[in-house]
Amino acid sequence: MWTLLPQNTYFPLARGRYDISPGLRRLGTDFGQGKTDHHIFQFDDRFHGYRKVKLSGQREDPDKYHVQHGFTPALRSAVTGFLVDRLCREAPEWFSCTRTRNGCRLECRLSEEVLISDPDFALGETQGTTREYRDGFDALALQLQEDLAVLRLDERGRDLVCALHLSFPNFWSAADKIGKSFVAIHEPVPGMDSVNRHAPQLVDAMIHKGPFVRFAWGITTDDQLDHHPENGSSPATGRSFDPDRPELWLRVERQVMTGLPGQQAALFTIRTYLYPVADLIRDPARRRALLSALRSLSPDTLTYKGLADSLPAILDWLESR
Repeated sequence: MWTLLPQNTYFPLARGRYDISPGLRRLGTDFGQGKTDHHIFQFDDRFHGYRKVKLSGQREDPDKYHVQHGFTPALRSAVTGFLVDRLCREAPEWFSCTRTRNGCRLECRLSEEVLISDPDFALGETQGTTREYRDGFDALALQLQEDLAVLRLDERGRDLVCALHLSFPNFWSAADKIGKSFVAIHEPVPGMDSVNRHAPQLVDAMIHKGPFVRFAWGITTDDQLDHHPENGSSPATGRSFDPDRPELWLRVERQVMTGLPGQQAALFTIRTYLYPVADLIRDPARRRALLSALRSLSPDTLTYKGLADSLPAILDWLESR
């Protein structure tokens, strides 16, 4: 009987500095998490909580979290087929596929669903659920703890994001990013100018090299995975620190880029982790690194992340621990 293990702990700010750079490392680089460092998809004992958030968003408004633009049938088939193959290879305890000349029968043991598709991975029958999935890409995204994005080159060689399945947005909207280029998507991020100048080389590496892994991090004052800007909450939600009732979380994104060169495309996965800062800073080295990294944030970055007003109180609290 297989059991879900505790979530991995990644601490990408160990050097004590906030850095805007590609930071690409080969998938499989040792970050101290054993064989899962080699995996694109990571499953742990938080799975059902993540799935609950995904399903809640789908019930509320599927178009708010899942958008497509120029996601061609051939590319959709290639991405879906890749997902099926990789899941069965990385997590055979949770996924198994029976193939026939008529297609594929994928057993998803965590959700207790069965997804049946044709030879091109177009979704047909489903078992174990009354949910109506848009397509196989949608159905598979609901089996994961990661968010998914697909980037491709158009006929003129221009890159664009053609599919987004984003259940755990960090104050950004899938609808605002779909159909845009790498540069356009990241343009609002302070300090991205130097990275954007090398966007063509980065996109080429995503498609033709790798797979790569990188990390991004931020600070939040709640443990909500879904911070969609249209959720109706106050702009200060997750960004307002109260030293009398201190709640502080390190939000880490593990981002994996895998090329699909036959389709001139790349699959981008985002796994969001939330770690209570009170637990992390029991390690004095991590406490020092976090303080140093927060002090390194530029004024523009603090404004972008919504932390300009809260940072002094956060630093005071961390220094007092």
